[in-house]
Amino acid sequence: MEMGFTEAVRTVLTQKYVTFSSRASRSEYWWFVLFYFTVLFAIGIVCLVTSSFSDFRGGVPSPVALLLFIGGLTWLAMFLPQVALQVRRFHDRNISGWWYLALFVGGFVPYIGVIAGIAILVISVLPGTDGPNKFGPDPLRPEARA
Repeated sequence: MEMGFTEAVRTVLTQKYVTFSSRASRSEYWWFVLFYFTVLFAIGIVCLVTSSFSDFRGGVPSPVALLLFIGGLTWLAMFLPQVALQVRRFHDRNISGWWYLALFVGGFVPYIGVIAGIAILVISVLPGTDGPNKFGPDPLRPEARA
């Protein structure tokens, strides 16, 4: 059973906020990624519009500073759920979450970072393993047996 947009966001932000165990289906992952970037994009647009109507004499205007602060808090509040969701997505492919940590750290190394980013993207796009694996039951068919 695939998840819809609201169910995926609700699952990630309430039921599995920092749950690193179990598995996440592609629909859960991609719907939450869409939500995450939409929220950050909306905050960025509001910052841009607010700053265009503000006077920049004397530094950053307070409404823009407030919006940047809210954007930073949003990013911080969503960082752990995003990492947990990515680890659960790796688990769905029957790959340990430690590989995500290695690829994430490798992302900061010049040239290796591009390869690490592509590897994370490919793992996120590929379908999960059919049936249960060592990380739990199949999120699409939890009743299936090995």
